[in-house]
Amino acid sequence: MEINVFLSMLLYIAAIVLVIVFIIVGIKLIGILDKADKVIDNLDEKVHSFDNAFNVLSKTADGFANISNSFMFSVSSAISKIFKRKIKEED
Repeated sequence: MEINVFLSMLLYIAAIVLVIVFIIVGIKLIGILDKADKVIDNLDEKVHSFDNAFNVLSKTADGFANISNSFMFSVSSAISKIFKRKIKEED
């Protein structure tokens, strides 16, 4: 009977130690998560500061694309008019 009491006491002590260890680990994990949250917030602010720069670059690229498309349309129209004249002259 004494062995049963001893083993149950040993089991209770081990359970108490494990609960204390889990509480300590949980507190440390909460601290780590707070630090990670601060880092993520800081990174998010930096990314949002670059959004304006990327928007300016995007609008500039779109402007150059529109100018390029207009130029290419003008050139292709001129070339097609020249070929249409040559085809009409040959008829």
